[in-house]
Amino acid sequence: MRTLLKGGSVVSAAGVKRADVLIDGEKIVKVGRSVRKDADTVVDVEHCLLFPGFIDAHTHFDLDVCGTTTADDFYTGSRAALRGGTTTVIDFACPNKGESLHYGLDLWHKKAGGRTFCDYGFHMTIDDWNESIRAELPDMFAKGISSFKMYMTYPAMMVGDRDLYWALKELKHLGGICGVHCENAGIIDGMIAERKNAGELSPASHPLTRPPLAEAEAVGRLLRIAQAADCPVIIVHLTCQEALEEVERARRRGQKVYVETCPQYLLLDNSLYFNGDYSTAARYVCAPPLREKWEQHDLWRALRHGEIQTVSTDHCSFTLAQKNAGREDFTKIPGGLPGVETRGELIYSYGVATKRITEAQMCRLLCENPARLYGLFPRKGVLQAGSDADIVVYDPGDSHVIRGSDCVANVDYNPYEGFVTSGGIRQVWLRGGLAVENGRVLDKEPQGRYMSRGKCSL
Repeated sequence: MRTLLKGGSVVSAAGVKRADVLIDGEKIVKVGRSVRKDADTVVDVEHCLLFPGFIDAHTHFDLDVCGTTTADDFYTGSRAALRGGTTTVIDFACPNKGESLHYGLDLWHKKAGGRTFCDYGFHMTIDDWNESIRAELPDMFAKGISSFKMYMTYPAMMVGDRDLYWALKELKHLGGICGVHCENAGIIDGMIAERKNAGELSPASHPLTRPPLAEAEAVGRLLRIAQAADCPVIIVHLTCQEALEEVERARRRGQKVYVETCPQYLLLDNSLYFNGDYSTAARYVCAPPLREKWEQHDLWRALRHGEIQTVSTDHCSFTLAQKNAGREDFTKIPGGLPGVETRGELIYSYGVATKRITEAQMCRLLCENPARLYGLFPRKGVLQAGSDADIVVYDPGDSHVIRGSDCVANVDYNPYEGFVTSGGIRQVWLRGGLAVENGRVLDKEPQGRYMSRGKCSL
C-alpha cells in the first residue's frame, strides 16, 4: 500500500519545510514538494506539522519497586506512549543484584514481547560489577543492547565509585554508552534520618532531603570518574542549574557529556509537595524531586542553546492507592510520575508555541538526538527516504485541556491536569500504518517490534 501525506510541513533538525511524504509499506520512499506518484490513499494534512515519531528513551514499564509494581506494564504504557506520538520507547532491563545480565534481558523480553503497541528497545542496568558481569557485556551488544545505566543512589541498585570507574572503562572499550542517575546517597540518607528524628514525615520532607547540591555533587563526581575512564556519559533526568554548571565545566575540559531532562522539571515545581492534602502532594514524589520554579528558566535556556540533548519522561507510574503507602513515612512513597502520553504536546505547547525553542529544536530533542544517541538513526528519528514511516501529524490549531480522565495510561490522575495545549496530535503513523487518530488508538492488538540498536552516532 502506498500512502501520500499531502500538504503538510515536514519538521527536521534543520528546520521546517513544506513537503509531501510518500509511504510504501513500512518505509518512507519520498519527501518533497508536490509528490505526484500514484498512491492508494491520499491523506490531507494541510496546515499540520509532520514530526518523526517521538522516541522516549527513559521509561519504566512493569518494574518492581518499593514493594509494588508500576501501574503501567508494556501493554498499557506503550499504548499511552503511542497515543502521545511516541513510536519508540527504550525501557530498562533491570536484573537485581546477584542476577545475570542475561537473566534480566530475558525477563524484560518476556514482559514486552507481543504486548507492546509501539516499537521498543532496552537499556541494560548494571547494579553489580564483577568478572561475570564484565564477561556478559559483549553478548549484550550482540543482542542489540548498546546503552547501559548505573545508579549513584538506591542501595538495591547503586555501585561504588571504583566499580563505576571499571564499568565505564569496559564500556568505552566495547563502544557502549552509559546513563547515570546522579544523587549523593550519603547526603540523602543523612538528611532523611534528621527529618525522621524530627517527626517530619510528610511529602514536604521529600524535596528537602534530596537538594540540588546532592545532585550536583554526584554529577561532578561522575564526570571526574568519567574523565579518568576517558569515557562519554549521559546524565539522566537532570533538574537544576548547579548540575548544569558541573556539565559545563566538564565540557570545557574537553569531555563528551550528554544530558537528558524531563517535562516535569520544565513545567512543575516543588511547591506541589507542600500541599496539606497528602494524596495531592504524594502524587508528585519522584527522584530527583521537582525543584524551585526559577530552575525551569535555566533548563529551557539550556535546551535552547543545545546544552541539553534529549527530553525523555522517566515514566514510572503509580496509582493514588499505591502512592498512599507512604502516608506515615514519605520514604515509602513509590517515586515516579506518568508522562509518556503528554510529553509531545507539552513540549510543543510550552516550548515551541511560547518561542522558548523552535520546531527544529523540538525535533532534535524528541526525535533525532535520541535516535542518534541510542543507535537507531536513520531508521528512526528523521523523515527521509528509507526511514521507517513513523510520523506524528501535529495540528497547531487543535488545542485542548489535558484531563486524566481522557488519558489511556493505567493511572487515576495526570500530573498535568488542567494544562492547556497549543494544538494537538491529529494522527500517529507507526511503520506506515495509521495507529492513532484524533486521540483514539486504532490498533486493537500490539504491533510493536523489538529494535536491535547500534552504537551512538551523536
